[in-house]
Amino acid sequence: MNYRFSFYLLGWLLVFGGAFLGVPLAAAILFHEPVLPFVGTIVLAGMAGGIMVWKLKPVSRRIHPRDGFLVVGGAWVLISCVGALPYLFSGSLGVVDAIFESISGITTTGSTVISDITVLPRALVLWRAMSQWLGGMGIILFTIAILPLLGIGGMQLFKAEVPGPVADKLQPRLANTARSLWGIYVGLTALEWVLLKLAGLSGYEALCHAFTTLATGGFSTRNTSVGEFGSPLVEWIIVFFMLCAGINFVLHYKVLLGRGREVLKDAELRYFFTVVGGATLLFTVVVHEPGMKFWDSLRLAAFQTVSLLTTTGYVTTDFEMWPTLALMAVVVLLVLGGMSGSTGGGIKSLRTLLAMRSLRITLHRLIHPHAVRPVKYGGVVVEESVLSGIWAFLTAYMLLALIGAFVVAAHGYDVVTSLTSSLTAIGNVGPGLGQIGAYDNFSHFPALVKLVLAALMLFGRLEIFTLLAMLTREFWRR
Repeated sequence: MNYRFSFYLLGWLLVFGGAFLGVPLAAAILFHEPVLPFVGTIVLAGMAGGIMVWKLKPVSRRIHPRDGFLVVGGAWVLISCVGALPYLFSGSLGVVDAIFESISGITTTGSTVISDITVLPRALVLWRAMSQWLGGMGIILFTIAILPLLGIGGMQLFKAEVPGPVADKLQPRLANTARSLWGIYVGLTALEWVLLKLAGLSGYEALCHAFTTLATGGFSTRNTSVGEFGSPLVEWIIVFFMLCAGINFVLHYKVLLGRGREVLKDAELRYFFTVVGGATLLFTVVVHEPGMKFWDSLRLAAFQTVSLLTTTGYVTTDFEMWPTLALMAVVVLLVLGGMSGSTGGGIKSLRTLLAMRSLRITLHRLIHPHAVRPVKYGGVVVEESVLSGIWAFLTAYMLLALIGAFVVAAHGYDVVTSLTSSLTAIGNVGPGLGQIGAYDNFSHFPALVKLVLAALMLFGRLEIFTLLAMLTREFWRR
């Protein structure tokens, strides 16, 4: 491993992370709010990163696969720590709560320990939303777009950041791929901001919600989330952009290239919309009441379905009041997540789809032992190594979720709260059931529980294996 070069890269990431805080700093000046929390964080991050870059200038710029995992894992931990400092310096949160809130933001989870968001300075709320936006596409994916300017390649970083079953680069050069993805991401964010402003939100609240929608993060400027606006138009706009964020960004790029027919044939996309349609239908039946307009029922159902499935976590209704059947569907949506290559969390649609196809083929082989019938996706045979990786991922995912649930239960919480708090953390969703329902928060958890859930958020955001590999002794051996 090239430790010197890895920590040199982490130094640059600290510098860039501090630079992004210039946006909320400018907002604090504009709103006549305290600037010290942001100035202090920028100075500390800049100094720490600058020293690392200066002292650790590498002799060799070659980066190995394990270095990629080290840089990615280290970057998310370091940026989470940097993101926590404004909460600390402003006196808004204690150490554990600041770390939890920051990790929840950077990982786009959306769980919060803040009971009343309206008492926070607006610049800090903007940073809270912006942290999700930065984490949405991935700090690493953004950084590799500019690393070539420093004479640094980034293929290993890309593999560590996107360890899913299928890697589909848009363009031959990785940096161009990153720029293309970020261009789409920024463009969709800007479009949503404009539409939300036209729908009646202030420029500030429209920007915060555009940030957290495209990131599938779910941090809102209101205590009771998007439902507090009471605007059907705002809700439908957010539904549309949550769907956009939950779809593979490669497909967005293909649409821009005029390859819409190819996109419509995508099996994962069809599966994703089948789940959206099925859950929306179920919830529409559940929420509809005598005297209630059908379109209102459909809007409530569609919003909550898309919000949960894409792991955004916004709410417009207290879904804990729904019947048990609907709550079971809520738990399923907490697990499934968005499409691969999206900003959503969860186990991802592609893994679910391939796992179901693998199960079907296995059952077929039991009945016809001599049959040769491989699992296919997009007309291409899926290698056994990919399928075994998917089953390994699902195993690790559920084991970590169970460990988290046991930790929560050990502190006296009920089964529903324990299980869904763990699932919502590792799935990067936000709300759950029980004491962490639609309008609840995580402030009542003890410090250890908050730290364990924050760790699960990091595991989920980096798709388990990046951090899990770093916990093995083999990873650190030369």
